[in-house]
Amino acid sequence: MPIVNSIAALAPQMTAWRRHLHQHPELGLECHETAGFVVEQLKSFGITDIHTGIATSGVVAIIEGRGPGKTIGLRADMDALPMEDLSGTDHASTKPGLAHTCGHDGHTTMLLGAAKYLAETRNFAGRVALIFQPAEEGEGGGRIMVEEGIMDRFDISEVYGVHNAPGTALGHITTNPGALMAGVDEFTVTITGKGGHGAEPSRAVDPVVAAASLTMALQTIISRNINALDKLVVSVTQIHTGTAANIIPETAVMNGTVRYFDKAVQTEVKARMAELVEFQARSFGATAVLDYEEGYPPTINHPDQTAFAASVAREVVGDEAVDDAVDPIMPGEDFSYMLQARPGAYLFVGMGDRPNCHHPKYDFDDEIAPIGASFFARLIEKALPL
Repeated sequence: MPIVNSIAALAPQMTAWRRHLHQHPELGLECHETAGFVVEQLKSFGITDIHTGIATSGVVAIIEGRGPGKTIGLRADMDALPMEDLSGTDHASTKPGLAHTCGHDGHTTMLLGAAKYLAETRNFAGRVALIFQPAEEGEGGGRIMVEEGIMDRFDISEVYGVHNAPGTALGHITTNPGALMAGVDEFTVTITGKGGHGAEPSRAVDPVVAAASLTMALQTIISRNINALDKLVVSVTQIHTGTAANIIPETAVMNGTVRYFDKAVQTEVKARMAELVEFQARSFGATAVLDYEEGYPPTINHPDQTAFAASVAREVVGDEAVDDAVDPIMPGEDFSYMLQARPGAYLFVGMGDRPNCHHPKYDFDDEIAPIGASFFARLIEKALPL
């Protein structure tokens, strides 16, 4: 694969960066140690226009090219997950209960590798905005950075990002010119009945039975209310209730997630869910309250920028290793907020047959870091030619 030669030579150093980050994971918006490491590396590359404290611990650094031109943003996420690292590697997490099990350590490394190359060569006209973002895993650091004005503040005209992809052939790059990842909503239903003795259910109003019935009824939204050609997931993932085997509890609390691509589908789900929650509970003599929380919107790539990014990917990994019409997937991503603010594209870089993201044995494959860094670097040189 025609990876940029100087980036290929940087592979051992990139591996060292990545494994250092893997050993020191941080959560959410509080990625201060990670941001400090990033800033230290950027300064060592000769980059001086560095802005910190965005979205609490986010970093944006600017590299000036050799002539005037527009500014393109390149984004990497920095945060880890609240889970144990069971990878068994020598560079496993040193922080109990925290682990880089989604590869954000690798994404940060890719962008650092591209930054070093671009700062040394500056073979482009315009500017690069290096975006190191905290809190992708649930708190919406991408949204916060956009709300804090990075697109206007740094005059960013387009924005691009990548994510590793276990299960896709090693080094292959995939994307599509439209909906790539789902919108992510969450819901909580609190059902209130009448507690009683487990031996005398007729004298109680059982919220457990109501919760079980509602769990099944919610699936009819998919099977009977939404067009079969529209992609939708409604999953009840938690039911919390009861304290003992012989007690009918007073309440049951259900939690779950909704994944969608079309705003009209989201609207229909919310309306139908509200009806089912109310009337299913009423049919058992109980009451219920729905708390529906809208989360990350769908990640929607822009067609022109996606076609351009795919052409760059083909230069890096070859025609046969690029699929620019891949099916969308149901996980979500807060890069979606950046794509709402500016045109751009999101792509996946394959890691082969390895544990999936969010698995406790997951570990980023350092072999793909030079691929991602080369993609970023060539994208800038092609988009901002001298």
